Amino acid sequence: MRIVEDDLSGPQIAEFLMEHVREMRSITPLESKHALDLDALRAPEIRFWSVLDGDAVVGCGAIKRLDADHAELKSMRTAAARKRGGIASLLLRHILTEAERLGFARLSLETGSAGFFLPARRLYEKFGFEYCEPFADYRPDPNSVFMTRLLRG
Repeated sequence: MRIVEDDLSGPQIAEFLMEHVREMRSITPLESKHALDLDALRAPEIRFWSVLDGDAVVGCGAIKRLDADHAELKSMRTAAARKRGGIASLLLRHILTEAERLGFARLSLETGSAGFFLPARRLYEKFGFEYCEPFADYRPDPNSVFMTRLLRG
């Protein structure tokens, strides 16, 4: 497996992300869905990585610059058939390293509060993320959980 910075131009990543948005829409009420579509992920303030196994996309994740010191983790996803195989940990470790290399002091995220998202919340806890109040443009939402992690002291 390898992690590559992705320009989001390939059909495989487009389909992978469309499935992500479809899944989030099926689980989360529309007013609480914060998953970005392909066009939104192409914004200049976003860096995006794909995890490839051969030519197959098996995971993805991104960071969105909020300001000079703070970024948001976005679009973390592992292929359904590959869940609990270490892909998310591999990718999250890579993204944390990249976020620090890019000069961010803090990385925050929004994820769902439903049981479906419990494995994700446990992963983030394992990597040192702590629960926090809403950040950036987010507002309190019973369907959302917010977490943050300092990257440097």
